[in-house]
Amino acid sequence: MNRSLRLTSRWRLATFAALMLTSAWAQALVFAINEGVTYRVSNDEIRSRYAAIAADLSKLLKQPVTLEPIGHYPTLRQGLADKAYDIALVHPAHLSIAAMKHSGYRLVAVAKGFEKYQANFLVRADSPLKSLADLKGKHLGAPDEDSITSWMVRATLRDVQIDSKALQMTYTRYQDAVPFFVENHLTHAGATAANSVIKDWQAKGGKVLAQSKAVPIKHVIAGSSISPEQVLALREYFTTLDASEEGRKKLEPSKLRGFAAHDEPAMMALGQWLGLY
Repeated sequence: MNRSLRLTSRWRLATFAALMLTSAWAQALVFAINEGVTYRVSNDEIRSRYAAIAADLSKLLKQPVTLEPIGHYPTLRQGLADKAYDIALVHPAHLSIAAMKHSGYRLVAVAKGFEKYQANFLVRADSPLKSLADLKGKHLGAPDEDSITSWMVRATLRDVQIDSKALQMTYTRYQDAVPFFVENHLTHAGATAANSVIKDWQAKGGKVLAQSKAVPIKHVIAGSSISPEQVLALREYFTTLDASEEGRKKLEPSKLRGFAAHDEPAMMALGQWLGLY
């Protein structure tokens, strides 16, 4: 074979290899990660947190898995509606429940330690308010309007026949800003689900007026591109991650304790309570 033919042959082989590699990555599964609107974390840090888990999923599903951090709720909502993500770890329960209701996603698991997420209504120690019903016509501070906490707040108010329009609402991006409103008489009460914020509030003598129903948050969901058999394999993987030292090391960067299976119909019932449908 002359030099020209050898070069041509090598070029064809290189082109074929490149096409095969491109084809493989074109079929890569997208694993969307959302850690909530109230967290201050860069996309690169999020990718590093879940890199080991994504590598495991690539082996488990026999396809490359790419991580896509999504911090913007409207972008996440649209992506789920468009079925753009094959797998997603979603902090705001209302978005994952809506995706299960309308876009064919299935519940794989929920994060341990977040199964009983509750909105707490904070008031000052000297507040005259005695119950949620007393909030009617008052001023309430709460996290981002589209956060799962604020969806829980509005649902809880509906339970006591208070429309959120019947009181003045002030929303803030970060939950740790809520106590500032109450302390400085900017609002009559404030709502948060952040345990650290609640504990700090009570340690300083503040009171918790009421709590919402518990809602499991931080869901792993799978899209229609994932087969029922793969969903079962994913559930087995996530719910056993914390059972070994190796798995716990992979969880450690995410600051999650592990995952547990959860009843999907019960989750959908919570979606109805939240007012999603």
